[in-house]
Amino acid sequence: MKLFVLLFASVLSGFFLMPDKISEGKFSEKSSLTEVLLRLGDKKPLHYTNEKDSVLIQQGYEIITKGRTVNPQGKKSSLQSKYFTCVDCHNVMIEDPDLRKSDPDARLKYAAKNNIPFLSATTFYGMVNREHWYNQDYQKKYGDLVKPAKDTLVNAIHLCTVECSQGRPFEKWELDAVMAYLYSIEYKLEDLKLTEVDYKKLNSFRKGEKNEELIKWIKTFYLQYSPATFLDPIKKENREYGKNGNPENGKLVYEISCMQCHATGRVTNYTLDQNSIDLKHLKNNLKTKSYFSLYDITRKGTYSLPGYRPYMPNYTLERLSHQQLEDLAAYINTF
Repeated sequence: MKLFVLLFASVLSGFFLMPDKISEGKFSEKSSLTEVLLRLGDKKPLHYTNEKDSVLIQQGYEIITKGRTVNPQGKKSSLQSKYFTCVDCHNVMIEDPDLRKSDPDARLKYAAKNNIPFLSATTFYGMVNREHWYNQDYQKKYGDLVKPAKDTLVNAIHLCTVECSQGRPFEKWELDAVMAYLYSIEYKLEDLKLTEVDYKKLNSFRKGEKNEELIKWIKTFYLQYSPATFLDPIKKENREYGKNGNPENGKLVYEISCMQCHATGRVTNYTLDQNSIDLKHLKNNLKTKSYFSLYDITRKGTYSLPGYRPYMPNYTLERLSHQQLEDLAAYINTF
């Protein structure tokens, strides 16, 4: 913990003290949420930056999507993790059609329509606009490690780089780059789907004052955190084994969720394909209590082991519903 504090004290002392460049005039669809809140008089978050350098943003994008980039010396940086990249678990685009809700059924339809993965962890899009991270049931998994992380994004990133990705902490320049990139994919007003009347209300703000009611109101259009409910596997007597499941939905879950990690060449050595052998293997294990049972592995996940650090995260109720699990079982039973 001392190392944790020393590492990020230096980052916080020099990283976020930057001049403001908040535009004037009326708010429009392209106005960033940070711009809106600051002009309304809201306080800056601890992780605030207005860094717009395109090179830094590109470095941040590469770190998140590839695990490495070109460092300030012009050389290839070392991998942040040998086992995962951020996008193995996180999207970098909007994944919920309604930002006020965390609805796995709506998310699955949206993912299928927009050709994006259906992943176990929440998207990075709009991450800087939240006020809480690793909230709710994450304490059951990480214990006291979440205390400094749940209300501070920099600490949450540190927890993710070390514990979740089984990697190393970011160096200061890497954190600078990642934060610049995350701010480049923050919410815009158009993402909140405001009406013409809403814009008129928002643009009635009083300049130079703290418009508390408007600040409170605009924050009702999106979640301030990502809900997380951990569950035990469904009891065997309550499992339907796909009886009332939708195999078409199950096929979607298999293709845009399971295969994101389990396809050949991905992050795990337990590979799957859409062939009858692999799917029959899953079907034969549905009623067992092994790690190969979908009912158990999706809710329990696995832990990293000496000699094999990659692991499977558990799916919270908000990231995979009970019905979607039954849909997946229904699809597997077609084989």
